[in-house]
Amino acid sequence: MTSVVQSSRPTSPNRGTGISADLVVENPQSLEEWRKEMGIDVSKQVRLVKLSHMRYQHKDMDKITVFMQDFGMRIVKRTDDKIWLGGYGDDQYVYVVEKGTEDKFLGGVYLVESEAELEKATRIPGASKIEVLSDAPGGGRRITIIDPEGFPVNLIFGQDPVPANQLPTPEKLVYNFEDEKKRINKFQRFKEGPAAVHKLGHYGLCVGDFVTQWKFYLINFNLVPTDWLYVDEKDGSMRDVALFAHIDRGEDYVDHHTFFMSTNKKSHVHHCSFEVHDFDTQLLGHQWLAEQGYKSVWGVGRHILGSQIFDYWWDTSGFMIEHYADGDQINCKTPIGRGPAGDESLAVWGPEVPATFLE
Repeated sequence: MTSVVQSSRPTSPNRGTGISADLVVENPQSLEEWRKEMGIDVSKQVRLVKLSHMRYQHKDMDKITVFMQDFGMRIVKRTDDKIWLGGYGDDQYVYVVEKGTEDKFLGGVYLVESEAELEKATRIPGASKIEVLSDAPGGGRRITIIDPEGFPVNLIFGQDPVPANQLPTPEKLVYNFEDEKKRINKFQRFKEGPAAVHKLGHYGLCVGDFVTQWKFYLINFNLVPTDWLYVDEKDGSMRDVALFAHIDRGEDYVDHHTFFMSTNKKSHVHHCSFEVHDFDTQLLGHQWLAEQGYKSVWGVGRHILGSQIFDYWWDTSGFMIEHYADGDQINCKTPIGRGPAGDESLAVWGPEVPATFLE
């Protein structure tokens, strides 16, 4: 007969708490202090507004387009060599498929404040000339800059805005809690299908020369640290190995991170991530992708840094792509954090992190 060992103390139940950033950020530093320490001259930076869309080259355009529709995007426009895929937010499109002889990362695309900012960016080493996007929905002008490790980063301006209320927005469901029942005589019902994509949230890179890379992005653009992750060295010092960065828009609130990078033996794009409506939408989307036979990477779970509910998948070309919901919002008054790197810093709940995610 098996006996049950009784604990000497009762187990504390799980709980979720919304905590002020000032109380939870490890080793906090103000943005002003960091800029002074690094000698950042904001007048010389190219002013970004937001992350607009991703660009990837794919050998099989038809296959990736079917996947992206199952992922929750819609076709905005298609030509023989390009496909523009959109969400239901205020961007003309959130992902561009470009035809090529190899599967290739072509970079994230940021909207800049003005034509003058676009012109300023052409003076950054590795920048192209300004290109007119005559065939793209909404038009606009773009430049591409090659960073020190060869990754492209794109900047656009002059794109026509999307008409307001062009696409329906999902209903914000009312939840009944144990002590608060606001949904009365109404039943929750759902339609199966893809998780509709709202917008592009962030993307990230694995890099070899971490210091050179972060200096390129944080000196040339108004990208600022949200969180650094470090490892302990034998001499007792801390070496930063990962960075979560956001676009500084002053006191306006923005996503916890728009861009991230981590140290890796091999330089490559890690993933790009797209916002969906809520937790139910995300789980229904996970179910839909699984039923279509696509390969899950990791999820569903909840991150610690950024707080997002995450769900990572492999697309049909072998690139990682993520759905997320319920991410943190921060601004210039939110302190910069610095914490230890490790698997335990990645998620508070969810499946065990696979080795492929860390590679």
